[in-house]
Amino acid sequence: MKLRQVSDLSDFSRGHWLRELLCRGEELSRVQSSPDGQHLLLLQKSRVVAFQRHSIAGADLERSWQPPQPAPVGLLFLQSPAAPGSWVLAVVWEHGRTEVWHFVVAVGWQLLQTLELCQGARARVVSVCSQGASLVWCEERPPLGAHSDMSKCAFRFCVCARALEVGEQGVRLGAVRIVLHNSPEYRVLASPQHVFLVPAAAGFATTSKFLLIWHPEKAEFIITAPSAGFIHSKVLRSSSESDFRKLLLGSVGLLSGFAPLDIRTSAVSNSGGLLLVSTEGSVSMVEPDGTQRHIFDLEGGPLAQGSPVQLKTFGSILACVLAGVLYLINQNSGRLVEKEVLSMKEVHFLESQGEDSIQLLSQTGIYCFSFSKPEDSSRPEPCLVEMVFEEACRYYQRRSLSSSKLTVEKLKKGGAFQAPVVLAAILQHSLHQKQKPAQGLQDTYAKLLSTVSLELQSYMSLELLKACVVCAPESEVESYCKELVEQEVSRILQSDMDKDNLAYLNSVFASFPKAAWKAIRSCLQLQQNGDGLLVARATPEVWKKVLCQPQLEEVGQNGMVPLFELICASFLRFKPKWLPSFVELTQQYVSSSWSYSSKEGPEGRVPLYKRALGVLARKNKHGEADDEMELELLLCSKRPKAVLQALHLLIRLKQWQRVVEVAEKFSKLSPLLNKEIFITLLAEFAQHRELDPYLDRLWPLCPAELTASDILTTVLQHLPHSQEDPVPFSSEGNQLTVGLLKPLLQRVVQRPSVQDEMYSDALQSTTFPPPTPPREH
Repeated sequence: MKLRQVSDLSDFSRGHWLRELLCRGEELSRVQSSPDGQHLLLLQKSRVVAFQRHSIAGADLERSWQPPQPAPVGLLFLQSPAAPGSWVLAVVWEHGRTEVWHFVVAVGWQLLQTLELCQGARARVVSVCSQGASLVWCEERPPLGAHSDMSKCAFRFCVCARALEVGEQGVRLGAVRIVLHNSPEYRVLASPQHVFLVPAAAGFATTSKFLLIWHPEKAEFIITAPSAGFIHSKVLRSSSESDFRKLLLGSVGLLSGFAPLDIRTSAVSNSGGLLLVSTEGSVSMVEPDGTQRHIFDLEGGPLAQGSPVQLKTFGSILACVLAGVLYLINQNSGRLVEKEVLSMKEVHFLESQGEDSIQLLSQTGIYCFSFSKPEDSSRPEPCLVEMVFEEACRYYQRRSLSSSKLTVEKLKKGGAFQAPVVLAAILQHSLHQKQKPAQGLQDTYAKLLSTVSLELQSYMSLELLKACVVCAPESEVESYCKELVEQEVSRILQSDMDKDNLAYLNSVFASFPKAAWKAIRSCLQLQQNGDGLLVARATPEVWKKVLCQPQLEEVGQNGMVPLFELICASFLRFKPKWLPSFVELTQQYVSSSWSYSSKEGPEGRVPLYKRALGVLARKNKHGEADDEMELELLLCSKRPKAVLQALHLLIRLKQWQRVVEVAEKFSKLSPLLNKEIFITLLAEFAQHRELDPYLDRLWPLCPAELTASDILTTVLQHLPHSQEDPVPFSSEGNQLTVGLLKPLLQRVVQRPSVQDEMYSDALQSTTFPPPTPPREH
C-alpha cells in the first residue's frame, strides 16, 4: 500500500485560503466532504465555509457567528428525490433553526428554505443526525423554575424525530415525534436502519453504563452494555411509554452493577454497527441487535488525553488514525491488514468513491491509499499463515506465566515455539501444489502433512464452497448455504466447544435457522425407526459437545446460549413433536455415561428437562400446544419431582382422564413416588367429585403402608371449607360421603398389615413354640 496524492487543493475554489485554514488545525471542529466528492465543508469555532472544485464553479457558502449567538450542531447531507444522486445540505443550529441549501452548477449555493426544527422556543439542540428521510435529534428542555436538585435537572433532555421531505415545491417538515423524553443527554448516531444513543461524556453517572438502540420501523428500544451485551428490548407502542424511567424500570437492578462506559471515540460503520474505541485503545463493534464483539487492540496501551482518534470504514476495512499512525483492520476477522506511519501532522477522512481506497485530507492536499489486491495475487498463504500465528499467540498467551505480551513478530523470530512454524510451512506447501512445482518438505514435515491431509482437504473444499457462494446466482445460493452451514456445524462439533465456537454456533443458528436444523439432524443422525420412535446414532464425542454447558459467567454474554438449548429451540421451531423424544434420548446417553449424582456430567448441574423447559418458556406466545409440550417434557424425564409437577399441571387443566393414566403409569416407578401420587389424588378427591368416575382405578394404587387412620387424616385436612353450618343431609351432590370412601377403607382394613407379613412364617409353623436348639458340650 502506497501513498498517492490526487489533489494539491489547487483545483478547489479559494485553494490558498483552504490550505491556510487547514494549517490552523486547532480551530477546526469538523471536516466533511459531499457525497459526490466535489465539495469540502470546514466547521470552525465561529464559521462554516464550503469549498468546491473549479469544474462546478459558483457562488460560495460561508456562514459565521459570534458567541453568545447559537452555533451549528450538525452539517447533514440529505438525498433529494428531485434527481438521482442529487443532495441538499442541512445546517442545523443550536436553537433549532435549520437551513436547507442546494448547490446549482455555475450558479452556486442557494438557500432553499429556513425551518424551525424544535417546537419550544427555549429548546437547545445538542446532537442531530439523519436517518432515512427523517432528522433525529436530542434537545435540552430547561426547567421552568430554578431547580436545586441536580438529579431532576439531569433528565431534562428529549430525543425527537421529524420527517424532512425535499421536493420540487420546496422543503416540508413533518410532525414532531417524541422518541424518548425525560432522558439524560445523548449523542445520536444513525445507521441505515437504527439510531444509536450514546451517553454524553458529562452525563449522569448511573445512566452512563449502557447504550440505547432505537429501531424506528418497529418503535423498539434495545438496552445494551458493552460489558454485558444485550440486556433488554421493549416496543414503545404509545407516547406515554416513551418515558426514559419507564423504559429502564425492569432493568435498574441489573444495570446498577455494571461499570461506567469507557468510550473515547464512536462512529457508525458502513455495515450498520457502532464502532467504539476505549481509553485503553480497544476497538469493538456494537451490532444493531445489541450484541458486541471485540475487533482489535491499538498499540501503545492507554490513549493520551489530548490525542484524537479518527475512525472510518471502507467496505470491510476499518481505517483508524491515532498519533500519526494509520491502522487498516479487517472488521470481520479483526486482523491488522496494514499499518502505516503518516508524515502529515493532521489528517481527515473523506468520502471515497470506491471501497478499495481511502482518501485523506491534509494541509498539503488530498491523498489516496489503495488496498486492492496486487496483480500477483497467486500467493494465498500470507493471510492464512498470519491467522495461524495469531491463533498461536492467543493459545500460548493463555498458558504463559509471563506478564509480557506475545506478538506475531516475537513468535516468528524467537524460535521457541515450533508448532506454528511447522504448520505454516505445511500450509504453504499444500496451497502451492496446484500452482507451482511442490518444494520438498523436511521428513518430519512430510509425516505431519500426511497426518493432517484430511483436515487440509476439508479446509480446501470449504474455501471452494465459500467461493461458490460468492459467485453463484441467487437461485443457487440457498443450496450452497445449506451445504456450508452443514460443514461448519460438523467442524465445530469435532472441535473444542469453547466460548468462541459456541458464540459462532449461536450466530449460525440465528442467521441460517433452517439450514442449521438440517445440519444438526445430519450430525446427530436423527431419524425415526420402524416403530415411529426417534433414534440417534451420534458418537459419544458428539454427545459430549451437545451436552457441554459453559461456566455461568460465559452464558448470557451477548445472548449466547449453550448448544443443547440451541438444538431444543430448533426442535420447537421445525419439529416440536420430536423434542420430548430428543430429551429422553439425551438422558439415556447421560445415564450410560455418568452416574446419577455425578457433578461432572450435565445432570450434576441442571436437569436436561429443565433446560428444555427453559427454552420453551422463552417463547413469545404461550398456547395450548405449549402446555402439552411442557407435560411431555416433564413426563419424559421420569424424575419424581417432574412427574408430580406434571400431575399438578394436569389437575390445573382438569384433564382427569390423563391424571389417572399418569398415576397408573408412574406409580410403578418407586414406592415413594407411588405414595406421593396417591396422597395428591386423595386430597383432590376430598375437595370435589371430578375423580368419582375413576375411583375403581385409583383405590388399587393405595400404598401398603397407608392405614385407615392415615387416609381419614388426609381427607379431613383437605375437605373444602364451607361458609354455612354442616347439615346431615345436604341437597348438593358435590359433598364427600362415607359411602364413597367405604371401598378404600375396606380394602385397607382387610389387607394384612406389614407386621403380619413379617411374622406370617412363624405363625404358620407346625410347632409352636419352636424347638430348643441343641446345646454345645
